[in-house]
Amino acid sequence: MQKKHFFILCVTMLFATSCYTYRNTGLLQDNNPNLPVYEAANFEDYKIRVNDEIIYRLITIDESLARIMPSATAINRYNIVSYRVHSDGTVDLPFLNRIPVEGLTIEEAEKVIEERMRELVPDASIKLTLANKTFTVIGDIGSGVFPVYKDRMTIFQALAQSGDLFQTGDRKQVRILRETSAGIKVLEFDIRSESIINSEYYYIYPNDIIYIRRAPASFYKVSNYSSFLAIITSSLSLFFTVLFFVQK
Repeated sequence: MQKKHFFILCVTMLFATSCYTYRNTGLLQDNNPNLPVYEAANFEDYKIRVNDEIIYRLITIDESLARIMPSATAINRYNIVSYRVHSDGTVDLPFLNRIPVEGLTIEEAEKVIEERMRELVPDASIKLTLANKTFTVIGDIGSGVFPVYKDRMTIFQALAQSGDLFQTGDRKQVRILRETSAGIKVLEFDIRSESIINSEYYYIYPNDIIYIRRAPASFYKVSNYSSFLAIITSSLSLFFTVLFFVQK
């Protein structure tokens, strides 16, 4: 009876162990009926928030004014000065105070600041960018803080910067923590589905936090069939060794 129970235990362990397959880890799957289908969503430009750091550039043909009104053009790129958005949603720039920018896109804020700047510099043209254009990746992946190096950067481009997901990462429940005017919003999605393209989960915004948890079933999986065969061989070897000593 003990031999029978031991044999059943070994067989159960073997069947419980499995390999990672394309359906488990493959991205952009279009023929898996078990995956969710996400609706397409229009891309929305990032809107400036309190505590954002703004870098501005003043363009004018008046060189004397350009020298006395510091901007990103006149500062060493390793020591760029940024201006924080205050709790009331305004930003202070040289010679200009309390410019409302919260809730505006970068292009909209450029126009607002440009109008104010032209009170001092008639031909002023303003270019803005964010100093805090970064996102954070944590969890079962190469963690770190990385730059949002382009507009409309996708989730795949973001994960590529961090070194891609580990095989043990849970692709079924990828989470993005995103700051909104209503507070922190948690977006959860299955990154394996092809329908993620152009959905609300597809693009990464400044200050996003991407979290990849470890898949609960990863403990029972092996990385390839060689490892799977090695487990079977060692398990059978252990079984017959124990069986030999029990029979003696």
